[in-house]
Amino acid sequence: MLAVIRTKGHQHLVQKGDKISTDFFNDKKEGETISFDEVLLVEQGGEVHIGQPIVANAKVEGKIIKHFKGEKVKVFKMKPKKRYKKTIGFRPLLTEVEITSIQA
Repeated sequence: MLAVIRTKGHQHLVQKGDKISTDFFNDKKEGETISFDEVLLVEQGGEVHIGQPIVANAKVEGKIIKHFKGEKVKVFKMKPKKRYKKTIGFRPLLTEVEITSIQA
C-alpha cells in the first residue's frame, strides 16, 4: 500500500515504514505523532484511488523522529556590467518523519 501526500507545498510518495524529510514543523516535538490529511493518491492491492483534488476519508499518520538542519544552499546574484555580485548561504530547518500507517 502506498500513497502520495502533500505537506507544506511538497508532494511525497510514501509507504509504511518510509522516512521522509519535510519542512520544519515548529509546533510538534520529537516523538509526537502527526497526521497528513491531504492524500492525493492511494494504491492498495492493485486498486488505485485518485483524489480530485484529495481522496475522501484517507489519512496518513507518522511519527516525528528528529528536527535537523539540511545541507547548505548557496544563492549567487549577479548583474552583468554593473560590478554587482552577492553570495548568500543558508541551511533550511527540516523534520524527519517515519510513516506509521496509511488509512484509505
